[in-house]
Amino acid sequence: GADEGVDILAGSGTLGFESPKICVQVKSSNNPIDVTVVRELEGVMKNFKADHGLLVAWNGITKNAEDETKRAFFSLRVWKQEDIVDEIIKNYENIDSSIKAELPLKSIFLFDDSET
Repeated sequence: GADEGVDILAGSGTLGFESPKICVQVKSSNNPIDVTVVRELEGVMKNFKADHGLLVAWNGITKNAEDETKRAFFSLRVWKQEDIVDEIIKNYENIDSSIKAELPLKSIFLFDDSET
């Protein structure tokens, strides 16, 4: 598409030119993402000379796609629904206030009686 297969490009350093360099592709399909998308992301990573790729797949990936990501273990990760939520919760205090305004969360504390 118009985004050339990448939704976010990120790099380290003052201007973002240093490694690690990351390509992110976000998919919000109603179905799990298939192996074609994983392979396309790998190609995009090569085109942009990225060190790593992140596929954000809200509804997960197929078995074939999962097998492909295992082969690319050192360069590619997949975030599914639960991973996205976990990362937001884990990093919420560091998120920009404009994003927090769009995604207001409140901490609650409960007694953990599972150890009794």
